[in-house]
Amino acid sequence: MSTTTDIEQALRGVVDPELGGDIVELGMVKGIELTNGIATIRVALTIAACPMRSQIDGDVRRKVAALPGVDDVVVEMGEMTADERSAVMSKARFRARENAEPTMIDPVTRVVAVSSGKGGVGKSSVSVNLALGLTAQGFTVGLLDADIWGFSIPRMLGVGEKRLGANTDGKIVPLEAQGLKLVSTGLLVDDEDKALMWRGLMLSKALEQFLTDVAWGHIDYLVVDMPPGTGDIQMALARLLPQAEMVVVTTPQKTAQKVAARVADMARRSFMPVIGVIENMAGFTTPSGEHFKLFGEGGGQELADELGVPLIASIPLDPYVVEGGDAGAPVATTHPESPAGMAVLAGARRLTELLPPAEDETCTARIDRLLDALPATK
Repeated sequence: MSTTTDIEQALRGVVDPELGGDIVELGMVKGIELTNGIATIRVALTIAACPMRSQIDGDVRRKVAALPGVDDVVVEMGEMTADERSAVMSKARFRARENAEPTMIDPVTRVVAVSSGKGGVGKSSVSVNLALGLTAQGFTVGLLDADIWGFSIPRMLGVGEKRLGANTDGKIVPLEAQGLKLVSTGLLVDDEDKALMWRGLMLSKALEQFLTDVAWGHIDYLVVDMPPGTGDIQMALARLLPQAEMVVVTTPQKTAQKVAARVADMARRSFMPVIGVIENMAGFTTPSGEHFKLFGEGGGQELADELGVPLIASIPLDPYVVEGGDAGAPVATTHPESPAGMAVLAGARRLTELLPPAEDETCTARIDRLLDALPATK
């Protein structure tokens, strides 16, 4: 004769295909009763109109009905509360990260996802110059343009006319661009003016291919220029690269700051740490020294304080940034002495302090540093 414990064990074989876990582990089973051979199972779905409702109902009935002593199965479907829904989605995201498929990115590579809540804040120019700032420190850096629809980085690096190739193993070979290993949809399409009319699944698959079918080789840092917002690409990156960490880009404007907070919230709910904030377009100073706060002030620091992370850099408006972006001459390399150039290079140095190369953080490396700090003995 079966017991409620036996029924619970059987229900562990019922998997929610969307969330990737069994309904017991995910907390969807809210009650089990067994009386006179009738098993009553109460199941709470994430939403009442869950598309998996019929499949879960059928799986529960088959699993439980197969147990000895169970003559009939009654399944009562309900809906989770907002708190229960948040908890189960958190579990599902954690499982997705823990069970991520292997990629061509070495697990010790530092992955920096440069993100923003909305477009127009200069995220791509920050990504390019931040990556070049890391290269200037002697690191090997990959730059992945994950803004699949709105790719602009090939033009910013002056390689818009070049295309990606493949090696003898059939893997895509990153393009060498100003010392960076670059991959972008813009290096695959025939015309940069052609619209890519792809939906969510195709966008996620494109990102997956850039991570699994590209021969990245050894890189210390991978800078990922994310599309704005909190959509499919962001969720796919959190799943595919569990070591990814986020830098949030905003302008000083209060409205931009509030929108940027949403992408930080998405990162944390996907178990992606937020390293810090970069404030872009932080005022303009004329050659005569007069300063104009064209987009307000303080938004970057306020966002950093709200998130409990450092303000990595505050980058002023600078004509060299615009000119360099159009001409393939990024300010970090062509005008490092300009206000924007100095700010972004300082930001890259600050980033390496917050997120040092992984080999510097190993136990062996730490022991070496401790030994070096000991006074010399005769």
